[in-house]
Formats: sequence, C-alpha cells, structure tokens
Amino acid sequence: MNTSNGLAGKVAVVAGGSGGIGRETCRVLAEAGARVVVGYRSGKERAEAIVAALHGDGHVALPVSIEDSSTIAAFHEAVLARFGRVDILVNTAGVTKPVPHADLDALTDDLIDAIFVNNWRGVFSTVRAFAPSLKASGDGLIVNVSSIAAFTGIGSNIAYCGAKAGLDIMTNSLARALAPDIRVMAVSPGVVDTEFVPGRGQEFKEKAAAATPLKRLTTPTDVAEAILSCATHLKFSTGTRIVVDGGRHL
Repeated sequence: MNTSNGLAGKVAVVAGGSGGIGRETCRVLAEAGARVVVGYRSGKERAEAIVAALHGDGHVALPVSIEDSSTIAAFHEAVLARFGRVDILVNTAGVTKPVPHADLDALTDDLIDAIFVNNWRGVFSTVRAFAPSLKASGDGLIVNVSSIAAFTGIGSNIAYCGAKAGLDIMTNSLARALAPDIRVMAVSPGVVDTEFVPGRGQEFKEKAAAATPLKRLTTPTDVAEAILSCATHLKFSTGTRIVVDGGRHL
C-alpha cells in the first residue's frame, strides 16, 4: 500500500502501544506520517525506545492504565497538552490467560472481572475520554483490536471470547452513536505470533499455523496494516470488523 504521508498532520493514540501489536501499529502509523502517542501501562524505558525508533519526529510515550478511568482521563489531558488534537484512537490493550473451556471452576470470578475490565470496560472508558477530541478532529477514527474468538467461541478462555464478542457489539453501537463525526472499526486477528497469551510455546504455534488455511500465524504487521487501512483506504466503512486470520475461522 502506498500510504507514505497519507496521515501527515494526524495525531494517532495507541493504547497498549508497547505490546506486540501495538508496537507494530505505532510503526506503520508513523511511517504513514502521523505523530504517534505510545500509551503504555508499565515499562517506560521500553515505550521510550519504541518512540525513538519511529519514523519522523514529534512522537511521545505516555503512561495509562485502562483499568483505572482516572489515569485514562489524565492520559487524554496529557495528549491534548502536547498536541492539541486527536484524530485516531487505536485500542490494542488487553489481557488474557489460557483456561480450558471445559474447566469451569478454573475460570474464577477474579479472572473473569480482570478480563472484562481490560478487554471491554477499559476500551469503553478510553473511547469515552477521547470521543470529544475525536469529534473535534472532523475526521475521527477509532479502531478496536478484537479477535476471531468473538465469533468462533474458540480462544484462550470463555471469558475472553465473551469480552471480545462484547467489544464487537460495542464497536457496532459506537459506530451508530458517534456517526457521522467518528468512524469506529474493529480488527479481528486469529492466533497472533506474539507472547500475548502466556504459556503458548513453539509447539502450539506450529500446530496453529498448520491448521490455518494460509499455513502461517497472523503477524503483528498483518494486524497493523489492517488498522492502517481503516485510516487510509476504508474511508466509507464504519461499524464493521476486518478479519485478519489467514482463514483460521473457516
């Protein structure tokens, strides 16, 4: 895709920007000309190293914990203080833990709450905080990173599947509620070649790749390029999801 400077003058905020998908998303948005905010929960040095490696200048790393709405508000204020505007919000932050679907007792209340806070409520809270600024942009875009677990019911655990299904419906609802000033999209990967899910080793990855029609795992670059497309090419799309899984859901 020829997207060089396609986002020139835009400010893109990536919540979860220091994770595997987030880091690559920051890279492609910066290469397209955007000034990028790398939102990180912890690991300030890692986040600042990501900023230093981005194409262009004007990028910044700022702390945020999507579990705590007060830090999200402070994050938003810090972005406005630095740039005075927000055009793109990408929500990549989230957590999970592998739990066999048949082991109902292992899916504890505390784990369920943590998964829904990080994968649903935290995303909504971030959108709520940034919506006025995105509306003021005149061309606002929100991209939520979901998962094919939302519609296959197959994933790291049942709560994760449910939270991502909720995220997809949230995307639809927000697309109606925030139109026409803000477009809202979801990008839904399959198994991504990162360390996001604890305990998934090389053997799991090889089996998952072999079971995928296109015979490899989704890469962070695959997801990041889909997110970029939402900003640069899919200008008349809102309230829908882009599946990036090599056909794994089939």
